[in-house]
Amino acid sequence: MKQNNLDISRATEAVKNSRFVEGLSYLESNLAKEPDHIDSLYLAAVCSRYLKNYKDSKNYIERLLLKLPDMGRAYQELGHLNRDCGNSEKAISYYRQACELNPALLASWKALHYYFIKNKNKPAADHAKEQITTLESIPSILLYISQILNEGKLGIAEDKCRDFLKKNPTNTYAMSLLSQIADRLGYLDDAEILLENAVKFKPNNGELRMKYAMILRKKQKLQKTMEQVDILCEQFPDNLLYQSQKASETMQNGDHNEAINLFDKILLKNPNNFNVLTSKGHAQKTLGMTEKAIKSYKKAYKIKNDHGEAFFSLSNLKTYKFSDNELQLMRDQLKRIDLTLKDKSYFHFALAQGCESKELYDEAFQHLELGNKIKKEQSRYSKEKMDNELQSQIDVCDKLFFENLGPGGFNSSDPIFILGLPRAGSTLIEQILASHSMIDGTLELPNILSLAQKLRGDDIYGKKGNYPRNMKNLTLEQRIEMGSNFINETKIHRKNAPKFTDKMPNNFRHIGLIHLIMPNAKIIDARRYPLDCCFSMFKQLFAQGQEFTYGLEEAGSYYNSYVKLMDHWNTVLPGKVLQVNNEDIIDDLEFQVTRLLNFLELPFEESCIEFYKTDRSVRTASSEQVRKPVNKAGMGRWKPYAKNLKLLIDNLDSNLLKNDDIKLINSLQ
Repeated sequence: MKQNNLDISRATEAVKNSRFVEGLSYLESNLAKEPDHIDSLYLAAVCSRYLKNYKDSKNYIERLLLKLPDMGRAYQELGHLNRDCGNSEKAISYYRQACELNPALLASWKALHYYFIKNKNKPAADHAKEQITTLESIPSILLYISQILNEGKLGIAEDKCRDFLKKNPTNTYAMSLLSQIADRLGYLDDAEILLENAVKFKPNNGELRMKYAMILRKKQKLQKTMEQVDILCEQFPDNLLYQSQKASETMQNGDHNEAINLFDKILLKNPNNFNVLTSKGHAQKTLGMTEKAIKSYKKAYKIKNDHGEAFFSLSNLKTYKFSDNELQLMRDQLKRIDLTLKDKSYFHFALAQGCESKELYDEAFQHLELGNKIKKEQSRYSKEKMDNELQSQIDVCDKLFFENLGPGGFNSSDPIFILGLPRAGSTLIEQILASHSMIDGTLELPNILSLAQKLRGDDIYGKKGNYPRNMKNLTLEQRIEMGSNFINETKIHRKNAPKFTDKMPNNFRHIGLIHLIMPNAKIIDARRYPLDCCFSMFKQLFAQGQEFTYGLEEAGSYYNSYVKLMDHWNTVLPGKVLQVNNEDIIDDLEFQVTRLLNFLELPFEESCIEFYKTDRSVRTASSEQVRKPVNKAGMGRWKPYAKNLKLLIDNLDSNLLKNDDIKLINSLQ
């Protein structure tokens, strides 16, 4: 290893001094001993390109991308390679990809700036120039930190960034880098503070303000996010990226029609903006404009065939059927080396749905495995840590815990929490309830999860056990304040009804906290048969979170822990939670609707039975299903894959399963 490092040092020095033949000899020696050595592959590609051995250069980069598909410098090198080979359009595509993956690549920004000037795209050229000016003004150590950060070396990047900031406490670029590290590690409060201060130091820096807005959005501070985006649009009225972000924030705030109008204005100026077309499709889907959404998604992928999100969005409608040509187009994209992990996962999940619709179940399952594998490898999820986290709720929040704290909290009866597991039928229950004149349907509100995170403090992974143990110390005044804050902070999502839903599924982990701060809140547990539920989770690519769904073993284990915790809440808080089984709603809708409304102490309304006629925005993966009457289409969807599900039933509590289903899966092994 030491010899390899020595050869890399010699090779790097040789490249810096344009001694490419000498440098390549060191690198080839390295690669003979360690064929997958990342730096050697990268520098070998550089040397080969300068020596005009373009075929060798491409081979080195492709070998590199097999190991690091998201390495920005590799895409920059592909840009240089295609530029030198005379393929300028393809080069620009790679430069764009490089900057998206690693915004600190100066050479890529310069290439893009030249291209935008040549094509008289002034707003894009101005944006590229701003990036160039910033990158040329910062110390080389910050460029290095940005590079290793974007290649996943968070620990080294954090140490070097903190050392730099100790000596240069007002350097906004370093503050921005540290905020990015904090964001990736889950310290969102730290990331927000760093960017808030950076924006104060440089209020006219659009990039900083954009990053600040994105952190605010991640924390669901929607009003503040919109304020920052409005400032950006005022400062840079011709910047289509900022205009697009304003449209997205308008959509996030619930005004999807206005968002579509804003997207259309951008498309008048740049009709080939595939990202804007996809976002427009999302808004149309949410409003139930399915055919228009399909047209938007199709336009997007026809402009950029490797735009995986457009294909996935079509599959995520759950009603769209891909043509044979579309399936083959996706298969061909997956054969490419130069495809990011994000796009690969999109294509795998889209192909799984497309193959299933044509009863190609073996191929569908292969894509599910590969798509989930990508997500799992990017995840920090540990089923042992999750089991411990959920067990801590049982250990701390026992009967004595609630007796000692006594009654109290904010007395509002407005919230209706619909919780449980994803893909368990919570969207259907929400649609039924939101069809009632006295209930506003909102969305998956993050407020309870954020409150629990605050109670953890710097113990973001729960290693110290701060939360839920520190709930024992909550005063009555604190509980009232927390409940009051929840009601006030969620007003932005409500209309005029006296009650509203919050369907964040993961809130089942925090029923103790909900009860302490809002004792009059109603809680509904959306439950679904484990094989249907777990396999449906495994089939779904979630926008964020839900990392327990990326493996059958993890999904089964999580389901067990969920049932165990819900049994605990029912024991220590009897009558607090109403369990509603998805299968029961399908079997007898009217009875279950009556049962729900009785629990909520609301009068029966026929509109809840005809929920599919209710015109409202639905953002989840079930948006198309809940616009139709209840049916059994979702039941038993796991059965064609039964031979692949041994790992799932081995990790599910057998008491939760039907004997016939266990026998079926075991018989196919």
